[in-house]
Amino acid sequence: MSLPPIARVRQTVQQPAVADVPATIAQAIRSSRISERVKPGGTIALTVGSRGIAGIDQIARAAVETLRALGFQPFVVAAMGSHGGGTADGQRALLAEFGVTEAFLGCPIRSEMDTVVLGTDGFGLPIHFDRNAFEADGIVLLNRIKPHTSFTGRYESGLLKMLTIGLGKRQGAAHVHKLGLPGLKRMLPEVGTFLLSRTPVALGLALLENAEEHTARVVAVEPEELLDVEPRLLDESRELMARLPFDQIDVLIVGELGKNYSGTGLDPNVIGRQRVETMPDLPRPIVTRLAVLDLSEETRGNGLGIGLADLTTERLVRALDPTPMRVNSMTSNFLTRARVPLALPSDRDVITSCLDTCWRIHRDEARVVLIPNTLELTTLYVTAPLAAEVESNPHLSFESPFAPLPFDAAGTLNQESLFPDSVRARRSRDQRHSP
Repeated sequence: MSLPPIARVRQTVQQPAVADVPATIAQAIRSSRISERVKPGGTIALTVGSRGIAGIDQIARAAVETLRALGFQPFVVAAMGSHGGGTADGQRALLAEFGVTEAFLGCPIRSEMDTVVLGTDGFGLPIHFDRNAFEADGIVLLNRIKPHTSFTGRYESGLLKMLTIGLGKRQGAAHVHKLGLPGLKRMLPEVGTFLLSRTPVALGLALLENAEEHTARVVAVEPEELLDVEPRLLDESRELMARLPFDQIDVLIVGELGKNYSGTGLDPNVIGRQRVETMPDLPRPIVTRLAVLDLSEETRGNGLGIGLADLTTERLVRALDPTPMRVNSMTSNFLTRARVPLALPSDRDVITSCLDTCWRIHRDEARVVLIPNTLELTTLYVTAPLAAEVESNPHLSFESPFAPLPFDAAGTLNQESLFPDSVRARRSRDQRHSP
């Protein structure tokens, strides 16, 4: 039996976007009270993490240049908990992949894993904090505010998480996650409040992104206002984030998984699956069968999140590096998401098996959605059973007729032709043009 044809759909929503992000970063810093908190000539630790923040290299350089122009001595500190294999070299390499290098920034990058213990939390566990940041005269917390991929709470991914987990390095991240989700919900505000009073935090720079991955807002957050301001920014970010426009999907095919797209590889807020011990899945969308075809190169073999899928390819499994997956999973204490699903030889085999096991009698009845990853959702492909929903949604429009899936002779899907503006396609073009 043949596979059902697909059509290209454009998802558009009018959202705010910052026209000149570096200038806006500079203005946010200059309008803050940082000069009242740090003496001229003082050292400033600027946090940069492992998430795929849009234009983070330009953002970090603008922050560094502005801080230096104000008379400070800035340096970047790698604030990413256990990511990068939990090593200094691994974290420095992750920053370099984002273009965040000493040569580009014009300042030192400090990625050492050394910490100081500043006290104990409510469970009696030590509170670790990055030594380089602690010994600086001031800390600027730079991070994106967005919904967390594992839980819903007053504080999720943002400045407080950067402070408690990112700057906690591997040991601090492990301790905050020690008691799973109940502990995480309690520890973020508890440890964050403690650290705000015991460390030289001088400013927060909160970034909000829209559904097209452009910077939507830059907000300077004074440390004494952080606990009140961040929840409001989180609510705003939740309204801006990209989503799949369908509540029920029989087959969801994801081209690539990777930590450059989501800390979980596949964003649960997009796919509706949590796969966290004791936690129910999200109410929407409901996906019967989910498959992932490839790992991104940027994820460096870390396939965390593959456990959210039902099927995958044998080449993805061969590309997995168990070391960063093990470190990441053991640190977070969420193990289910690292389980490897059934693997088949080719993309065609995977998609065929999805259609044959998605609880539809005939393949052409299946509501199929194909996306490049869980971050880039402006363009997607659907099968005919979803046509009526596309046509009735003012934010969706067809951009092509229905046509067969583009496989090569080996049964590999040509993702670059389907998603020419995606991270994968841009990467492929850069590799072809490189000497």
